[in-house]
Amino acid sequence: MAITAFKESPVQTIGELPAVGTQAPAFTLTDTNLGDVTSESLTGRRVVLNIFPSVDTGVCAASVRKFNELAAGLENTTVVCASADLPFALGRFCGAENIENVVAASVFRSEFGADYGLTQVDGPLAGLLARAVIVLDETGKVVYNQIVPEITTEPDYDAAIAALKS
Repeated sequence: MAITAFKESPVQTIGELPAVGTQAPAFTLTDTNLGDVTSESLTGRRVVLNIFPSVDTGVCAASVRKFNELAAGLENTTVVCASADLPFALGRFCGAENIENVVAASVFRSEFGADYGLTQVDGPLAGLLARAVIVLDETGKVVYNQIVPEITTEPDYDAAIAALKS
């Protein structure tokens, strides 16, 4: 189990992040129009998975805004912002915030949290995803991963973007 924290209290996840150098597990998420976002459909593109508990929290919302800003300047890269929020909530947030450069997707119909080792198994947010960033190359291989040590803080944007340049 991976360990993170919520307000300095340790939180365990269901497993471990996919390791750098390994093939990322296949996934099917649900976009804001109830369509599928699949790892297969992203083959040939670099992918940044911005994973978080809920867009209805300040830090999660900030990460979506920041990755939306960064995504505008990334070539051959899709940023997927994934959470357990329903697609309707993600759509409402993206519409209100003019989020247009990322794909917002829900894990509500998938095993994504278990497959990526990110479902929190204890703590006040149990059942939601931990905050993490995973960067995949064009073949779906993991080139960077970070489980944020404190869920209430933002991920390391610079390290994630630097991984795209390696």
